[in-house]
This record gives sequence, C-alpha cells and structure tokens, in this order.
Amino acid sequence: MNWVIQENKFCEEQISRMGNRMLCGNGYLGIRGTQEEYRKEQMPAINLAGIYDQVGSGWREPLNAPNVLYTYIAVDGKKYALPETEPLKHRMELDFRHGIFSRETSFRTDRGIVTVRSERFACKDEVHRIAMRYSVTADFHAEIELYTGIDGDVWDIHGPHYDTLVSCEEQGVIRMQGVTHEKGDTVDVLETVAADFPCEQHLVTGEKEILRRIAFVTEIGRSYCIEKTAVVFTSKDRDWDLQRAHGTLREAKAAGYDALKEMHCRKWEEKWAVSEVEIDGDEEAMKSLNYSIYHLLSIAPTHAANMSIPARGLSGQTYKGAVFWDTEMFMLDFFLFTDPDVARSLMKYRVDTLGGAMEKAVFYGYEGAFYAWESQEGGFDACSDYNVTDVFTGRPQRTYFKDKQYHISAAVVYGIMRYTQITGDQSLLQEGGLKTVIECANFYYSLLLKRAVGDCYEIWDVIGPDEYHERVNNNAYTNRMAKFVFQSAAELLKNPEWKARIEQEYPVDELVRRFEDAAAHIYLPKPDKDGIIEQFDGYSHLEDASIDEVRGRLLHEKEYWGGAYGVAAETKVIKQADVVTMLNLFPEEYEPEILKKNWEYYEPRTEHGSSLSSCMYAMLACKCNMPRKAYPFFMNSASADLKDGGREWAGLVYIGGTHPAAAGGAYMTAIEGFGGVSAQDGTVRTAAVLPEGWNRMKFHICCRNIRYAVEIGRQGTNIMEEGNVHSDAL
Repeated sequence: MNWVIQENKFCEEQISRMGNRMLCGNGYLGIRGTQEEYRKEQMPAINLAGIYDQVGSGWREPLNAPNVLYTYIAVDGKKYALPETEPLKHRMELDFRHGIFSRETSFRTDRGIVTVRSERFACKDEVHRIAMRYSVTADFHAEIELYTGIDGDVWDIHGPHYDTLVSCEEQGVIRMQGVTHEKGDTVDVLETVAADFPCEQHLVTGEKEILRRIAFVTEIGRSYCIEKTAVVFTSKDRDWDLQRAHGTLREAKAAGYDALKEMHCRKWEEKWAVSEVEIDGDEEAMKSLNYSIYHLLSIAPTHAANMSIPARGLSGQTYKGAVFWDTEMFMLDFFLFTDPDVARSLMKYRVDTLGGAMEKAVFYGYEGAFYAWESQEGGFDACSDYNVTDVFTGRPQRTYFKDKQYHISAAVVYGIMRYTQITGDQSLLQEGGLKTVIECANFYYSLLLKRAVGDCYEIWDVIGPDEYHERVNNNAYTNRMAKFVFQSAAELLKNPEWKARIEQEYPVDELVRRFEDAAAHIYLPKPDKDGIIEQFDGYSHLEDASIDEVRGRLLHEKEYWGGAYGVAAETKVIKQADVVTMLNLFPEEYEPEILKKNWEYYEPRTEHGSSLSSCMYAMLACKCNMPRKAYPFFMNSASADLKDGGREWAGLVYIGGTHPAAAGGAYMTAIEGFGGVSAQDGTVRTAAVLPEGWNRMKFHICCRNIRYAVEIGRQGTNIMEEGNVHSDAL
C-alpha cells in the first residue's frame, strides 16, 4: 500500500483543506499542513492540547503557539513566497506512515529557477520537539537571503491571545514567550538552526517576530540545507522549564536531523505494529482506513494521564478545542483495542472533571453531574447560548446545545463502563469512576417526569443527536441512554465491593431502589405497526419532505438547517443518526427485522450534516447483514479528511478541521462491523460480514491485557494470542 498522499499543484482556495489533510501531530501539538512562508491569513498553526484562553466576549479556544517554522527566501533582494508569488511547480505530500510532511516549490526569477524543499515532523518520541530540514537550490548563481525564525503574529479565530510577546537570542538559540490574556499562562518556543554551508547570519527582529537572516550565493545546482530543531512547552507542563528545553535542543542539534527522524519513525512503527489494518482486495479502503487511523494516532495524548481529544483533534481552534461526546462514542473503541493507556487517559479526564459537571447541574437546577457539551479544562463548558450566526441578520442565534443535550452524561458513563468491560481494569472505578456513574444517574433521575395519569417516567425538552430538532420530548436515544446509566449505577452499587467503598457517602440501598425503578419504568417508544420507532414525541406528524426538497428551500448556502427557523425543523429530515445510533448500541433488544426497517426508514430522511452519522448507518447495516449498503457509509467516514466537500460553515461560523470521530467510526465499522469483533467477559469473538471484494482482514486488538492477532477471511477466522500488553494502567 502507498502510504503517501500528494498534491501536485498549488490552489489558493484549497489552503484550508490542505492544512487539515496534511496535518502532523503527536498528541501534544498538531502542525497544520501549510507552507513555511504562510502568515496568519493562510491559517498556519501549531495547535496545543489542553491550554485555552479567552479574549473579551469572544469564544474561549485553545492556543496556537508562535510559529517556529516560519521560513521564506528572497532572491536578488526580491521575496519569493506562496501565495503571493505564482509558483512554476509545486508539490506537497504527507507520509502518513511516519507523520512526515514535505513540499517542493519552484519559482521563476528574473535570472533563473529557484527551488525550495522542506521536510518536517512533530516528534513522536519527544512530543515537545519539532524538526525541519529546509533547502534551496538554483540553476544560476543566486544571491539568496533565507529568513527563518519565529512568527508571533499567529492565526486565531477569537484572539489575539498573547497580550505580550517577548523574544531574545542567546548562544545561538532563538526564544519567544507569549503571555496569555485571560490567566497569564505562558507558551515558550525555542529554536536552533544548523547550516551545512558558509553563510552570513544576522538577527532580524520585529514587533511580533524574531528571525535569522542567512545570506549566501549559490553554486549552480547545489542544494543549500538548514536543519531546524524546536521545542515548545507551556506553563501547564510542570515537568518542563527553560533549562530542560535548552538541554533538549542541544541534544537534538548534536544528534542531527537524520537521527531525530530515525527515532521518530521507529516510534511510529511501534504504533503501527498494533494499529494497522490490512485489507486484501480493496486497496482504496485499506489506504483510507489507515489514513484515518493515522489521524487518531497523531492526536492521542500519550504524554498525559488524564487528557481527552477535542472534536477537531489538533487541527486548529475550531469548536473551541473542546471535548464532545465524540470521544466516548466514536474514538474510544480504537484506543481500547490498540492502546488501553490512552483509553484510560480519555476516561480519566472525565472522572477528573466531575466537579465541573456537578457545578453545571446545580446551575441548571438539577442534581448529580451534567457534563459539559463542549468541555475544556476542569470540565468548564465552553458552549455558548448562541452557537450559530444568522446569515441574514448577522446576529447570534439562540441554540440549546449547552443546556438541552442531556445525552452527554450518558456518553461518559458508557465510556467508563466500556473501558472497564474490555480492559478488565477496575482502577478507573476506584479512582472516581464509580462516583461519576452514580452522579450521572442522579442527574438523569432529577430529569424524570411522570404524568398524573401515567405510570412511566419521561424526559422532556431535550436535543438528541439529531440537532435539527430542538427541545423535543422523549427522544428515543436520550431515554435509552438514561436507562443504561440507571442500570449501570444499580449494577455497580449492588456489588459488595463497590457498596463498601461508597456507603459512607451515599445511601446505597435507596439509590439502588431508585435507579432500578427508573430503569424499569422510563418511557421507551416501541415500534409502531410498521416497525418504526418514533425518534421523539410528535416526529411522525412532521412534514415528510425529501432532503432535496428541504435543501431547495434554503435562501443562503450557509444557512443553518436547525433551530426555530431552520428549513428542517418542521420536517422529518434529521441531521444525523439518532434512533439508528440507539439501535446500533442495543441491537439485542430488537428483532432483526426492526433494525432493518428503521435503517431503511431513517436513512433517506438523514441529511448526514455531521461526519458522525455515516458510521452508525454502516455499523447497523452490518448488524442487518447488509455489507453492500454499509460499504459506502464506511468509505464516507474513512475518507472524511481525504475527499473534498464536507461542511466548513454553520451559519457564519467556521467549523472546518479534521474529523477524528469519523476516523474512529471508520475503525469501528471495519473491526466491529465488517469484522464483527466483540469482547465479552475477556473473550474475543467475531461474526464477520465482509464486503464484496474483501478477501481477508488482518489486525491486532487488545482485550484484558492480552494482545491478539486476528485474521478474518472468507473461509473463517483465526485469533491468535500474542502476549501481554505493556500497560502502566493494567
């Protein structure tokens, strides 16, 4: 399989998409696939995990570090740089086996042709470090000025976030420190450069930049190369300081670029040894799937014990760098099966932000834990009451994502229970997970309503996964997930070991009675005479317009489909899988024909306005033994960051970036859908439904601290135990 994606032309309109598509990352930082000479207008970014800032009334968002890769050339005194200079030739590529971005660009000058080449990566073995090689070649004796250093005038969506930028040079190291507006957090960026040729070097400083001017005259056809090593750390990194940063730079410079690259690639190979999926018979699917896995590996917080993954990964500040339900419901399984330590970190983040969830519940008048819809550090909910801008008036539009998407707390419980089940590791429950489950159950119990003449509990005024219909009653998915939370809490509390741990803090017997009663009597819509489960009360009475009809009612291409005045709000057209997601999670509760009927009913009515949607239809199609119908939805997920198109705007709000939830959904579809893999009570089972043309799948999975090699073919399945997983947690 070819592990390279390539772009062989320059197109200014594609700068944003290429930045996402060719992202390099290591979990600590993500480097957008942009050219070294780009300024903030072209959206370059070194996006940092877990550190945020807010300026004025703008949205709180993650920080982009000062751009330590900023580099450009001048030839005979004239600057040559994209996008302002038209290139003669341009190529860029990403080796997604090893997370290495490279480019080659030729410019025609007054006296001949000059070519710049670069290669860079976010070090996988030392996540604070970045390495780059940059070279210049000319077919004439060119007078070259190569400028390289740190650009502090960074791209921000709701910035600028650095109130002050301080730069200096000391013993060949350039340093810039940014101090944030909100809390005075600091971001330090240091770089050092080695040149393999005689040159003149001078320091050039500006208000927001500090650069080296490297001047030389080329020999015809000779390549002039610099090697740059950089270190990024913040005030959040308690084990990092200036002394350690300088030491790391010295070691890296002494080792040289090739040695750094070798160590980096070796670390990537370790990851692929347990993550790669081989598909015999469909190279396009295999490449798309492994490219999706690359993005998950690029944003995995391997450096942290309690950090999660934002909805847009580390591709920028979109969605405020916040953690959504995407992590638990779409990404978690990949890490459970390939790197349980990372899976634990994702869920430990939720356990450690329980306090924020309980504060949110109190604010809205509820009990227990109401988790943030857009979670930042400490569980702070970054979600605004006005998340969409009306395209006609330019005014913020009231949305209810923050206060009515109750299913987020259930996603947290689902993740905790699934982690415990697949890994067998009880420590997460011991370290706060048990309390988290109980408080989420308390939250849902405080939501329950009962009619004076009714005998069941209901949950009103919610938004389900389908965000086009707001403030509905008895959303099927939300109610079923609430039941799951009640059942999980009751099951844990009836266990003598867990009861003994918690009975000094909670009235255990009363909670068990309460949660079992709630689970037994919560309202769940039953299939109607045609086998269809109503998504929420009154859904069946909405206008049954087609997606094309509804799209035809748009007056503006960026108009939001949902909300009070959205074109889909009074129709049966939904944004993404809702009932289908519920059926995918609990298929054993329904007859196979019910699963199929609901798939066939809801799919034509689903606009798939979210990249989360396709994988749920793909997985349910597999459960209905319809691999042919599942396949295009699988490919939609697997190629979400490879193909053009996709929604980049919600109203006037930019929402572009990578799609790690779709990547996780592609993995789930391949392994759990087509492969039929399940892990129950420590036993790995398969029930494969391979698509047409797939002769064989090969992959590895972890379960209960054992790693297995799995091979699924047309003639059967072979599962081989390979040994223990080396895990700190297990």
